[in-house]
Order: sequence, then C-alpha cells, then structure tokens
Amino acid sequence: MADSQRVLYLAAYDVSDAGRLRAALHCVRAYATGGQKSVHEVWLTAAEKGELLGDMSFILHDADDSFLLIRLDARQAVHTLGLGVAPVDPDWFYLG
Repeated sequence: MADSQRVLYLAAYDVSDAGRLRAALHCVRAYATGGQKSVHEVWLTAAEKGELLGDMSFILHDADDSFLLIRLDARQAVHTLGLGVAPVDPDWFYLG
C-alpha cells in the first residue's frame, strides 16, 4: 500500500476521565469523516494511522481507558438504519 492511499477504519474509545475524554474526542475528530459520540469513521494513510495511535497513546491511561482501531473493507456494502450516511473518502482532508 502506498503511503498516500487511505484505508477506512472504525475508531472507538472508552475513556473514564472527562478531560481525557474531551482530548480523545478532539484527537479522533481531527481525522473523522463521520461518527457519533465515541465511534468514528476515519480514512487514514499509513502515516496518519501511526500519528493517531501515537497521539491516543499520550492521551489515554492504559489501566483505565481503551481505544480500538478496526480496519474496514471499503468495498463491502454499507447497511445503514435511519438517517445513516455511507462513509466516503473525500477528495481532501483538513487536519487541525
């Protein structure tokens, strides 16, 4: 996989402290294209994946919090309920 090729992931976290929770939300939302509460769809290059994992490792406490990054196959059909929107890899991202 080329470094610039984006892969779809599902990022989910469970954080016990309100301050770390806000920091985790801010961190993951910088990469997110969609999501709700503590579960987000993120399109990441290999470099961005490393940055996200590194950033989250500084935010979270190993004994109290958890973070899950699951690679999804973007070729699979997406089934949504209600007003769900299928994940889309946009032409550009603003990280900041």
